[in-house]
Amino acid sequence: MNDTLLTVFGIAVTPWKLVGYLGIVLFAGRWVVQLIATRARGRPVIPRSFWLMSVSGSALLLAYFIWGKNDSVGVLSNLFPMGVALYNLALDLRAAREDRLAHSLPGHAVGR
Repeated sequence: MNDTLLTVFGIAVTPWKLVGYLGIVLFAGRWVVQLIATRARGRPVIPRSFWLMSVSGSALLLAYFIWGKNDSVGVLSNLFPMGVALYNLALDLRAAREDRLAHSLPGHAVGR
């Protein structure tokens, strides 16, 4: 996976670099998603897609730094954000499950 696919502006692009680039796009792009959600609601919002993009981007970057580059600094700099994103995603999923359960109970008033 370290064979050069193409060279752009003197930079050799390998399959591992493509994995890293995709990880960066997802990890940085999550802020664009958060901005769009915030503007739509008129208040700060962190949508589930933010956490999914965080986890996915971190996973790709971890793969790049572990197998593509063998860089412990990159691994450590992505482990913590991935852990936080996984924790927040789990909380978000649990809250959504509890909301669905609460809305399915008899006597629940819709629109409150």
